Amino acid sequence: MKNKLLTLLLVVTFFALSAPAASAVTGGVVKVGLRYGSSALFSANLENAVGSGYEFGYFQEDRSFTSLGWTEETTISMTAAGTIYMDGGGAYFPSASSGGSQILGEWHVQLEGFRSFDEAAGRARSEGGWPAWINREYVVRVGCYGMQGEAEAAAGRYGGRAVRSSSTGVVVTRTRTADILFEFDCGGELALGVRPSGRDTSTWFKGYKYGGSFEYPRPNGGNLSVVNVIGLEDYVKGVIPYEMGGEWPLEALEAQAVCARTFVQGHSKHLRDSGFDVCNGVDCQVYNGHGSGGASPSETSDRAVENTAGLCIYYNGTLVQDAVYHSSDGGATEDGGNVWGTETGYLKGKTDPYEPQTTVPNNHYSVTYTASELSWILDQKGHSVGTVQDVYVSEYTPLGNVKQVTFVGTGGTKTFTGDDCRMIFYSSTYQKSVGSMRFEINGRRSGSGGLFVNGTGQLSALDGASVISGSGTIGTLRGSSASAVTSSGTVTVSGEVRQPTGGENHGGNFVITGTGNGHNVGMSQYGAKAMAELGYSSQEILNFYYTDITIR
Repeated sequence: MKNKLLTLLLVVTFFALSAPAASAVTGGVVKVGLRYGSSALFSANLENAVGSGYEFGYFQEDRSFTSLGWTEETTISMTAAGTIYMDGGGAYFPSASSGGSQILGEWHVQLEGFRSFDEAAGRARSEGGWPAWINREYVVRVGCYGMQGEAEAAAGRYGGRAVRSSSTGVVVTRTRTADILFEFDCGGELALGVRPSGRDTSTWFKGYKYGGSFEYPRPNGGNLSVVNVIGLEDYVKGVIPYEMGGEWPLEALEAQAVCARTFVQGHSKHLRDSGFDVCNGVDCQVYNGHGSGGASPSETSDRAVENTAGLCIYYNGTLVQDAVYHSSDGGATEDGGNVWGTETGYLKGKTDPYEPQTTVPNNHYSVTYTASELSWILDQKGHSVGTVQDVYVSEYTPLGNVKQVTFVGTGGTKTFTGDDCRMIFYSSTYQKSVGSMRFEINGRRSGSGGLFVNGTGQLSALDGASVISGSGTIGTLRGSSASAVTSSGTVTVSGEVRQPTGGENHGGNFVITGTGNGHNVGMSQYGAKAMAELGYSSQEILNFYYTDITIR
């Protein structure tokens, strides 16, 4: 999740309210995907920031580490085994066309029969090779040959046999050199684990420092995924300052810590497919470890985690699965069911009197779309209605958030509900998006506000409607609006009904204006900040934004 959507391009999306595949945290250890899928790497570097050297091994199912070997080198690179090309600057590539000049061939001479890493490492030094752990056995590999025949010719001299690195192997080198330190391959059954040596280590990877260890899954060949393996509380410390400012009020940071800790234990949407619990971006919750030269954990954010150690959110005695949050609600949060389609007892929307009492950057937004842009966006997402002639909010929730958006075009009409009302407008091509679930189109709250009957039916107009008071008296409404009592308090509902404009497209542009940032479900982060500034405790903050919960 993300605390500050400061640009139009950054859209927070949650695939929420889905049952997890498995428990997300095992043995108090979290696996965080740093690079995977399309962002996986052919070669990944590590450099000690605190600590000296590394251990090589693998993680058991209980996430304990089994050590197989070690190096005193402080800068190492893990690279997909096979033919490796290296350019003059020491960068590694999978092909010569990428710029590599020096070739590390995929054929080697393999010497076998070693009982320990020390024994294999000793023989490797004498032969100019490297120790390896292949199919659960220690071996020594010598030479990087481009052709099988070359390896076979050399095998006789060393008393070994010619072998070829497989598509699931990982080679460890001293960074920017051809010096191989270790090779690991278990046919994809196990992943190479690398643990920095020393106490309270911190390791550079791609511009950020991380605590804990690293894992490099390559079960089906291809590039390497990079996973940070870190203790739960240290993980939470690496989330808080990036989801909220590290110097925000302590009570707000404590509320965020409880949410982050609950979220990671309740979710494991990446575990089944990718082998880690959570990613490190807005698709899960932002995690940047010990930080970089910019934002990083602060004394206050660390204290917030320590003050709440182990605390999570429960509903009906069960750990909640979706301790979701968003940057700002713009006036009211929303029922999870109205956004994601599944009712959840602890995700109930309510009018927010606190958020307006603090400064919320970019809380108001306005974005303009042309008819052709909207037509193209719908077409690309498989929802073509021809040329868009009109778009309007066709239903608001009782809390004033958007529930339905309707597009009218030359080829038909399409209505979107819930979070799709926001996400349908997102376009990376046009670099445009709608920031929240609380918006108007062309300056009008143009939906069928109306009055809901028994939670399902809806009056098309309020004027002339009959109502029964609490005392049983029947009365008649007059005018276009009325007050209604909801579970969140008294709200004003409108009877204005917007009909399709029959081809009018408002001068060719559709202007969407709104307040808030995010999906409007769960805790507003800026609302939490406001409550903390007003003297509320973290538990009071959480009990306001989540319904009927306990914290323990």
